[in-house]
Order: sequence, then C-alpha cells, then structure tokens
Amino acid sequence: MSSLFDRRTALRLLGAAGLGLAATACAGPGSGSSGDASASPSGLATSGAVEGTVSFAHWRAEDKAVLTDLIEAFAKKHPDAGVEQHISPSADYQSTGLRMIRGAKTGDLFTAFRGAQFDQIVKAGVYAPLTGTDVVGRYEAGLIAPGARDGVQYGLPYQLVFNMPLANTDALDKAGHTSAPKDWDGFLQLLDDLKGKGFTPLAWPGGDSANAGQLLNTMVMNNAPSDDMFTKIESGEYRATDDWFLTTLDQYAQLVPYFQARSTGSSTDAVTQLFAQGRAGLLATGSFQMAGVRALGAEFPFDLLAPITTTADRAKYQGVFNTTFILGVNSASGVQPAAHAFLEFLSDPAHAGAYADGTGQHVTVEGVEYGNPDLKAVSPWITRKTLLAPRFQFLDLDIRTAVENAAVAVVGGKKPDRAAEEAQRVIDQKRA
Repeated sequence: MSSLFDRRTALRLLGAAGLGLAATACAGPGSGSSGDASASPSGLATSGAVEGTVSFAHWRAEDKAVLTDLIEAFAKKHPDAGVEQHISPSADYQSTGLRMIRGAKTGDLFTAFRGAQFDQIVKAGVYAPLTGTDVVGRYEAGLIAPGARDGVQYGLPYQLVFNMPLANTDALDKAGHTSAPKDWDGFLQLLDDLKGKGFTPLAWPGGDSANAGQLLNTMVMNNAPSDDMFTKIESGEYRATDDWFLTTLDQYAQLVPYFQARSTGSSTDAVTQLFAQGRAGLLATGSFQMAGVRALGAEFPFDLLAPITTTADRAKYQGVFNTTFILGVNSASGVQPAAHAFLEFLSDPAHAGAYADGTGQHVTVEGVEYGNPDLKAVSPWITRKTLLAPRFQFLDLDIRTAVENAAVAVVGGKKPDRAAEEAQRVIDQKRA
C-alpha cells in the first residue's frame, strides 16, 4: 500500500471515473442486484403536477442547513411545491423509522439505513419502486445495489461513507508514522507511539449503540473466514464462539490501554470533541464525522486508517465502505410527483455536489466533482480494496446488538470466551 499520508501528491477530483473503479474494487457481500432499469415502475406517480408540501424524513441533523438551501432552490424551480424536513436522532430513526413513515403522515420522501431497516421497509410495502424511472440512471450502478431487492430498485443510497477510524495526520506525524501499519503488531505500535506522545490513541464511543459497532467493521474484515461473516452468524452457519471471532474479541482486549478513560460509557459527541481538540490520534467512527469535527474548530488534516488485524500477507482488505442514507418515495404519499421531483433534484450532479461539499459526505451520484478539501483528501479510498461494511449484514437488530455488545463487554473487562458465549445464547434464542 502506498504511503497513506503523502500529502505532497496532488489530489485529483474523483468523479464518475473514480467511482466507476470503486464499483469494481469495492463490491461487497449481500449487494444483490441493482435492478433492471428497463422494467416498468410499479405504483409511482411521476407525471402529475409538482405541487404540495413534501415531508422529508431523515436522521442527519447536521445536514439541515445544507438541505434547507437546496430546498429553497427546489422551491424556486417548482413554486407550487415545498419540502419540510422531519429529523430524528439516528438511534431513534433506526428503531422507530418504519412506524413513523408508514402511512406517509411523515416521510413522503424518506431515508433508510442499509441492512435491517431497509429490509423491513421493503417487506412492509412502504417503498414506491423506482425501477424504470430515469432517476436511477443518475447513480453509479455499482454503488446502489443496497437499495435493491430481487431485481427491483426500491431506494437510492445517497451517501458513500467509510466506516473506519478517522486520523489526525498531524498527530501521527508527531508519533513518527507517515504510512499506515500493514499488520496488527504495527497497529499496536502506532497506538503505543501515539500514547507516548501524550495523545489518546483511539477515541471510541463505546456507550453509543449507533456508533460503538463501527470499529467492528474493520476488526473483522480480515479475521473472518468469508466476507458474509455476519450473515452466517445470523443464519447459524458461523457462531460467535468460533475461533475467528474469539480472536477479534481478544484483540479488543488488547486495545483497552489505548482507548480513552471510561470508554464503554462514552458518547459520540464526547469522543468527537476529544478528537476535534487535537487530543486523540484516531476517532473510531468514520468519514461521516469529518464535517462535525470541522464544526468544532479542528484545523488539522484528515485521513482514514483501518486496523489490519492479521499479518500483512493475509490482509485481504485495506478498509471498509458503506452506501447508505437510502432515499425512497413513500407508496402511500399523496404528493408523489413532488416527492419524486425532489428526489430528482437531489440526484442532479450539481445539487449532489453541493450537498457533498456542504456536509462532508461523498455521494453515489454519477459525475460529481468535489470541492471540499476533506472529501478530496480521503477520495483515494474510493479506489482502494475495501469491503462493504459488514455490521449492516445483520437483518435482526437484536442479534446485531448481541454481537456488538460482546466487544463492548470485553473492553469493560469480561473475558472474550464468556462474552462470546453470552452473545451466542442470545443468537440461539432468537433463532429458536
């Protein structure tokens, strides 16, 4: 792998060409089909008058101002229509989103998390299928498969994110590391060197269920015997007590000296503040935190750095990515033409680029060029060997919680084998 922190190399804008490479290099498990664009749409009204107020339900409060500007531009184009944002915290949206949008009292246009929530919404019949509409063709085909099931494109994942630790490269430079460690020993040495320079090596939100499991994505990516490891834990083919997962839990135990104090009770806000103040070398969430860190006043340069949990010769992946924030039109909406028109508006490369630059989120819309320097800084990850974030393979959130809580329990002092056994008991009960 080339030097991760070589900032002398000019960063080019990665638009359609770069994302096209990513579609080949980054295809992950459980991606399914992106649907047949020639098929007829089912039940989506796209040709009526663009009028009425669209309720847009999502969980990104930090995007509100950028979306407000886009909504104002949309209203100028369609003076008989408007959009109101209905924003819930991500954890609440994860648990109650389906109940909120069912019937379309809220959420004429709505978002969904990849995996369990998307699957639930499809099964509930809330999506008006997009297959056959022109808007599908505005996206990189290799990146929107998480919004499809059984050949039908129900939703369009809008965000391309990297669920791996965000790095303060100034801190890493001070610790004597100008390239990414290629194995587990090297990663531990990096953390030790950061600690020796007075930094909290790895800020981890162990008390936040929405983000505590982000680190697990990279901890298992090279340990697991197959890319669909969590699908197989849920089905019973693999078990939480298998050697590969016990190894992962043991490695969490090795990380304990490098987390901040009381890490199992720490919120995402607290560790983001710690990182933004320049007191931590790594923030164990993902690229989606870049804008939030900047909003807190951070001026140091960013990159991404994933723990490689094996030897260099056994490492299959350099990191993980996800396509999420899946946009969909509600099948029960009374303003479907307006909701679809706003979806088309957001899917225009110019508007998607404005969203990306304003929110610090890469997008899956084809042809977008990024002006945001942080997006350009981490854009090389678009073409690296990455795995589709495995924590979202779980379709049963109770099973996902049990597996993720095993790691939290180990950091809290529980023996790895005991934590694994307790997780497996929950899995067995759910599968009974």
